[in-house]
Amino acid sequence: MLTRTRHLRRLTGRFASRVSVSLSHAHNAAAPLTSALTAVSVLMLAAIAGCTITPPDRPLVITPAAAVNSATLDQYRSAVAQRIIERSPSYVLHGTPQAMLRSLVVVSFTVDRDGRVVQSSVYRTNGDDEAESTALATLRRASPLPQPPGKLLNGRGQLELFEDWLFNDDGKFQLRELASPQAQAIN
Repeated sequence: MLTRTRHLRRLTGRFASRVSVSLSHAHNAAAPLTSALTAVSVLMLAAIAGCTITPPDRPLVITPAAAVNSATLDQYRSAVAQRIIERSPSYVLHGTPQAMLRSLVVVSFTVDRDGRVVQSSVYRTNGDDEAESTALATLRRASPLPQPPGKLLNGRGQLELFEDWLFNDDGKFQLRELASPQAQAIN
């Protein structure tokens, strides 16, 4: 630390002497201005030489708005899935879904700012009408859903979501949002 300070003082002194030499060659009419500039230069360099820069303890982490919304959306999707399961406990599969599912039903639905399901439809399916009916009925039974966070709503005050119903042969389901890992072997 002392070595660095001494080095900075030497540099400051050399710079100040160079500035005063080159300014002394200036026009005689500017002599008062020259001595003032020299004094200011020396003072500024002395002040800078005494300064130290301390880096922050930890890096500043800035979370992009998209990441915040993504985390909030994930939390909301989990809350919706939990509500669907709570309202239809007799349809819920506990444990591990079988390796070869009976059906996968993807439902698209729109929720308003109060959590009411204003639109729902089967987005993708394997043609299992009973599984489709169960998925749509359990979604309707869960309405009203939790209120979505305002920052997730679109210009119409709504939020569009998708959820996957994973059906076993017995007609019970898990929602992909909360599903257990699927079995690896076919029984």
